[in-house]
Amino acid sequence: MASNPISTEQERAPSGALSTATLTSPALSAADWSDYWALLKPRVMTLVVFTGACGLFAAPGHLNPFLSFVAILCIAVGAGAAAAYNQWWEADIDAVMKRTASRPLPAGRLGHDEALGFATILAVGSVVTLGFATNWVAAAWLAFSIFFYAVVYTIWLKPRTPQNIVIGGAAGAFPPIIGWAAVTGDVTALPLLLFAIVFAWTPPHFWALALFVRMDYARAGIPMLPVTHGVRETRRQILAYSLVLFAVSVAPWALGLLGPVYGVPVTLLGIAFVALSARVAASRTEAAGEMTAEKTLFKFSLLYLAGVFAALVADRWMA
Repeated sequence: MASNPISTEQERAPSGALSTATLTSPALSAADWSDYWALLKPRVMTLVVFTGACGLFAAPGHLNPFLSFVAILCIAVGAGAAAAYNQWWEADIDAVMKRTASRPLPAGRLGHDEALGFATILAVGSVVTLGFATNWVAAAWLAFSIFFYAVVYTIWLKPRTPQNIVIGGAAGAFPPIIGWAAVTGDVTALPLLLFAIVFAWTPPHFWALALFVRMDYARAGIPMLPVTHGVRETRRQILAYSLVLFAVSVAPWALGLLGPVYGVPVTLLGIAFVALSARVAASRTEAAGEMTAEKTLFKFSLLYLAGVFAALVADRWMA
């Protein structure tokens, strides 16, 4: 792997070390409910909750409707806790990135210790509640997903390697497993394939965004692929991972785990995803404001994942 060319003259201190003095001052504790809500990254959480709910609805067996609601709520709260830990640790990075500078911590509306306490309460509460409401297999997967995002991705991978989003993408791929395990108490081939779909989807989805906000990452010293390896290599990687995603997404149909109600629309969605990725790979635009192919792929990738999991649930219910 190529070494990170980002300047390391000023090594980043952990967010806790940098911002404790400035983010715990009573004068800065001006948060309201919307600031705590923003800590949860609700737009990101929406897709996480959706895939987790689809995993639950597609699982064989039956879970009481109220307990199903509790399980989905726990997945949402656990995802929010992971996001809050992420913002607690990265307050200094968020402060120098244009698109994140207005978040509650770098903007000074929320104290550092408040954010940490909030994240911890949500994390412990969601795991314990899920364990008692459903089973401890699902709770263990939820706990591991929070740990993976907060520690493995945020603290370890993100500031060190351009492969951060490839490996770290596992964090967002756990919800279908958690939803499935909440019903069945185990994990079989299909939920593992659902994990693989989200895992393979994350790099092209995220790199499409990173291409047109790469200067933000460069200023913050984060070794995202467009910063360390350039725009052309990132576009090539997007196409490569899109082909992997296509193969993984049709695998449940090819292996006989799901039928044509899933397979046909997912195949069509996959062809469209690869076509848009090929358009990105062929682009020679360098200016972020003119990267229309990348922006189109990023928006379509959200529709793609929602369509794949909606097809999953439709197929299971019609079987």
